[in-house]
Formats: sequence, C-alpha cells, structure tokens
Amino acid sequence: MENRLFSNKRLIKLIIPLVIEQGLTILVGMADGVMVSSVGEAAISGVSLVDMINAVILVLFAALATGGSVVTSQFLGARNYEKAQRSVGQLVLMAVALGIATMVPCILFDEQLIRLCFGSIEADVMEACLKYLRITAVSFPFIALYNAGAAIFRSTGNSKVSMQASMVMNIINVVGNAFCIYVLKWGVYGVAVPTLISRAAAGIYMVWKVTRPRQELRLTKQGISHLDGPMMGSILRIGIPSACENCFFSLGRLIVASMITLFGTSQVSANAVAGNIDRLGIIIGQAMGLAMVTVVGQCVGARDTDQAKYYIKKLLGWTYLAQGLTNLLIVIFVGQLVDFYSTLGPETRALAMKLSTMHASMAILFWPVSFVLPNALRASNDVKFTMWVGIFSMLVCRIFGSWILCVQLEMGAVGVWIAMITDWVVRTSFFVPRVISGKWKSKYKPS
Repeated sequence: MENRLFSNKRLIKLIIPLVIEQGLTILVGMADGVMVSSVGEAAISGVSLVDMINAVILVLFAALATGGSVVTSQFLGARNYEKAQRSVGQLVLMAVALGIATMVPCILFDEQLIRLCFGSIEADVMEACLKYLRITAVSFPFIALYNAGAAIFRSTGNSKVSMQASMVMNIINVVGNAFCIYVLKWGVYGVAVPTLISRAAAGIYMVWKVTRPRQELRLTKQGISHLDGPMMGSILRIGIPSACENCFFSLGRLIVASMITLFGTSQVSANAVAGNIDRLGIIIGQAMGLAMVTVVGQCVGARDTDQAKYYIKKLLGWTYLAQGLTNLLIVIFVGQLVDFYSTLGPETRALAMKLSTMHASMAILFWPVSFVLPNALRASNDVKFTMWVGIFSMLVCRIFGSWILCVQLEMGAVGVWIAMITDWVVRTSFFVPRVISGKWKSKYKPS
C-alpha cells in the first residue's frame, strides 16, 4: 500500500514519548508508594483507597480528552484544519469546567464520600484518607488541563509535549515527596502536597505550550471566548460513552476494593503494592492505546479503513511483543520488586508477590486485546459497543465475580484478582470478533 499516513519512523516518534510519559507516571507512583510505606501500613492503605476515588475522577478527564483527541484526529485526517482548530478551545473550556465541578464536592463532602465508597474502615486509615483527599482534590482542575493539552498535541502526532509536561510533573512530585516525607516528616501530607504542586505545574506548562505561536493547533482567546454547541456535542458523543465505561470500571474497582477491606489492613496493603507493581507491566500497553486513538482516528477521518485495519494489526502486534517481555521480567523478578516496600510484614509480602505474578502472567495473553484494541473502536466512533461491553463485563465478572470469590468463598484479594482476569477474557471474546467483523467501519459520520 502506497502513501501510508504513518511511516514506521513517525509511529516510533509518536510512541516512544508516550511510553516515557506513561513510564514516568507509573514509576513515580511506585516511588510514592515506597516512600509512604515508610510511614506505616495505615498510610499506604489510606493513600491507596483515596487513589481509587481519584481514579474515578481522573477517568472523567481522560474520557473527555479521548473525545477531544478522536474528534481532532478525525478532522486532521480529513484535512479540515478550521474545525480541528475550533475543537481546541472547546476541549479546554470543558476540561476546566469539569475540573472545578469535581473538585468542589470532594472537598465539601470528603468524609461522607470515603464512607460511601468503603464503609467502616479503621480510624487511622480514615485519618490518612481525609488528609490525602482534601489536598489532592484541589489539583483536579490542573490535571484536567494537562489531559486536555496532551490530547491536543497527541492528535497531531506530537506526543513529545505531553512527555515534557509529564517529566516536569513527576520530577517535582518525586523530589517533593522525598523532601516532605523524609526531611519534613509530614507523613501523608508529604505525598499529597507535592502531588498538588506537580499537577499545577503540569497544567500551567501545558497551557503555556498550547498557546504559543507556530503550533499546528493553538489555543487562542477567540477559541475560548464563546461556546460552540455542535463542536462540544461532537466531543461529548465520544467522551460520554468513554466516561460512562471508564467511570463504571473505576467504580467497580472501588466496590471490589471495599470487599478487600473486610479482610484487614494486610490484604489492603498487599493489594496496593501489587497494583503498583503491575502498572509496570502495562506501561507500553497504555502508550499503545493512546497512539491507537491518534493513528486510527486520522485514518478514519481520511475515510481509509484499509489503512486503519493495517495499523490496528501493527500496533497490536508491537504491544504483544514489547508488553509480553515486560511482564515476563516482572514474573522473574517479582520478589525483588516487592522488597522495595521495606515495611511489609511476611504475610503481606507473600500475598503481594502472588497477586503480582497472577497479573503479569495473564496480562501477557489478554491485556492488549482487552484494553488497547477497544481504543481502535473508539477512534472509529464505535464507542457505544465498547461502553456496553465494558459495563457488562465489569458488572458480571469483576463485581459479581468478586463478591462470590472474595466474600462468599472468603478468598480475599486473590478472589478479586481471579475475577479481574475473567473480565479480561470476556472483553477479549467481544472485542476481537467486533474488529474482525468490520462493523466499526460504518460508525464514522463526517461532521
């Protein structure tokens, strides 16, 4: 096929900064966990529980960014630069509004929110939760801006800017954590305050970059001076189903996490540690998922579904190769990775190793088609299918399955992780046939 939209060189130029960006985020998250673990198991449990609440909020920002990235990529693929430019201002406006709308209730109703999500938890864990939530909630408008800016640049194939912003954010975060925890002895506050400062810096940096002259797509005063209903609608038609799916996914994780809390702090801590380690195994997959949106979105906008299919296969193959190697290394060195969390008791350590091994070994087979492949469907506007599959699988496999295995059969965290792997298998059984069928090719309707 001649005149491909993305050469191998251009794909690598898009993907490598995304891998670095995702890697920085996950490695710094692990560093946070290691540092806060030095404060005690109550602290790491409290931070991990609030991070699950924060994850629900952050997927809203990510879903809105996905909607903006898909729409903008499609306009660029269709060579409609005027509409692509208009989408920039509307995405930023919606991001700021959503950031404020989520920040306020999290600050005003913090304790009620934690009890709603996790029920009765130990007093020292609740204290840690409240400290962490009150401060990190203030960062929501900034991280929403970061996501919007990253989506704008990625849609043009320029992932270098979001990588730079991520580097700024994560360097501030990890250095701030080390100083505030080990020098100032701030405990949970030592994790929360640097998170706020780093996200604020990333959001401001991204706004500065997107307003500079000579950008392919640029944020202007005119772009944010009025509301463009049809353009917002185009973004939300992609963003809302993605938000519904991802929020339900995160809410499901909250529900199953509340099941794990029934078995005590040791199981909560092991679940948190294993969750941090397992993020290493999906760094490349998450980057490929973001790249899939840009690449397939531009192919679909250009009305070239043959190229879209070609790049779906290519990116998925690269994901299996690279992510498979990463997860194999995690299985081999899982003991050494868990040992970074120096204050864990023997029971907690053993359980964390078991959970991490389960995740890494099964992720080699099922994670790419469960989470990278559906981004190709979203990029072609086949968002309702991915939404319903995601909601169905989360409800039946993760929530109901966890209730049976974790609570009724008293398997604890192990039962939750078995249910999670079952969820991957079910997603695979839907997404693979959908792509093969070609039904996604008819979902795109040019604006």
